[in-house]
Amino acid sequence: MADPRGFLKVRQRETQPRRPVPVRIMDWKEVYEAQEKGVLKSQAGRCMDCGVPFCHQGCPLGNLIPEWNDLVWRDKGEEAIERLHATNNFPEWTGRLCPAPCEASCVLGINQPAVTIKQVEVSIIDEAFDNGWVNPLPPTRLTGKTVAVVGSGPAGLAVAQQLTRVGHTVAVYERDDKIGGLLRYGIPDFKMEKEQVDRRLEQMKAEGTRFRTGVAVGTDVTWEQLRRRYDAVVVATGATVPRDLPIPGRGLEGVHYAMDYLVPANRVVAGEQVENQIHAKGKHVVILGGGDTGADCLGTAHRHGAASVTTLAIGKQPSVERTPNQPWPTFPTLFEVASAHEEGGERTYLASTVEFVGENGKLTGVKVAETEFVDGKRLPKAGTERIIPADLVFLSLGFTGAEPAGITEQVHAEFDGRGNVARDGYYMTNTEGVFVAGDAGRGQSLIVWAIAEGRACAAAVDKFLMGTTILPAPVAPTDRAIAVL
Repeated sequence: MADPRGFLKVRQRETQPRRPVPVRIMDWKEVYEAQEKGVLKSQAGRCMDCGVPFCHQGCPLGNLIPEWNDLVWRDKGEEAIERLHATNNFPEWTGRLCPAPCEASCVLGINQPAVTIKQVEVSIIDEAFDNGWVNPLPPTRLTGKTVAVVGSGPAGLAVAQQLTRVGHTVAVYERDDKIGGLLRYGIPDFKMEKEQVDRRLEQMKAEGTRFRTGVAVGTDVTWEQLRRRYDAVVVATGATVPRDLPIPGRGLEGVHYAMDYLVPANRVVAGEQVENQIHAKGKHVVILGGGDTGADCLGTAHRHGAASVTTLAIGKQPSVERTPNQPWPTFPTLFEVASAHEEGGERTYLASTVEFVGENGKLTGVKVAETEFVDGKRLPKAGTERIIPADLVFLSLGFTGAEPAGITEQVHAEFDGRGNVARDGYYMTNTEGVFVAGDAGRGQSLIVWAIAEGRACAAAVDKFLMGTTILPAPVAPTDRAIAVL
């Protein structure tokens, strides 16, 4: 390391500044501001010469974190982006959206606040784009092999970019009108403006990746047709089936899945016209679920001018520090204060939703009770019921798996017991030549896992097509490295 005593000289962890709440809730621009260069360098200099960098263990991509921390400290930005791109196709997305399991594994985090790895990562790629250091890497030759990638989220795009760069002709199919999947329409702009997607797509187009938007595979074109047209097909459709809450009153007007709220909101921010948009202005909003999607709904409702927003979680409030059963270097479940939580709203834990109540078919409130644990089960405690006024309820309870969309009928690919497309240790389904990567195969997960699986799946596809591969394979479907690739 450039300064092996840096972590002793700079003991304070400084993260990116956030724009003031009264200012940022008036627009949809990103919450975070760029960090001053000197502060960034001193934070990168906190990275230790720790011998065994456990941040590698925490990162599914195997990012070379100590190396690019050192390069940032030395003010060698162009070399830093080369090391970052060596393992991560899209650091501008992970640097903004990943919950940073690498920081949970940081050795310095044993007795000091961890290094601001995520912050350093996003600064590297932002500087690289600003200075023109991100250029297309087209293949030097074409193999004559063709691959169809279905789904344009981070997993699908990672597969496509890796396979394009080794010379295969790759077409990405997306049922929406624009490329990006949930990056485009699920993530609000205050977390990541869509410029971050568009400029990466320009690079991919220049490299030779082809994009087919507005095509619903399974209906507009069948999976079997893709199999006949291409040498390999990759399913990267994500885990998009939302988890429902079938309790009394579920059919009342005003109860919606979270994505039915977020997607139209993102389209409007992009300048599109959306009919019958769900809008929270002046309304009492209740969000069921305390995860990232719930926080996205919270921030969106603030910007819509909601009268009140209440987030309900059925479980206990997580600890602010590691508990004994989640020791370093594991990724702990901690109480998180996202930018949306800073902006207002009430967070309630141990709240079991019992019933949606309403009048004349319209939602007026949510009946909740305290959660009690009986024989390991979470149940509503009798006698603690109360009604929270609500005009809108957003179900942010996670996802149950991939949409079948003809996969079973048309290519006879099997699903596992968790609702995911089943696959072997090399990302292939039970149908030869059909692969699956990302949430469609592993279930709802992190963006960093999607990119890691996309890179590993690309290596498996390349080996299937060519007999060997030079592509890196950071993870296997079993979360272990694929040594034989």
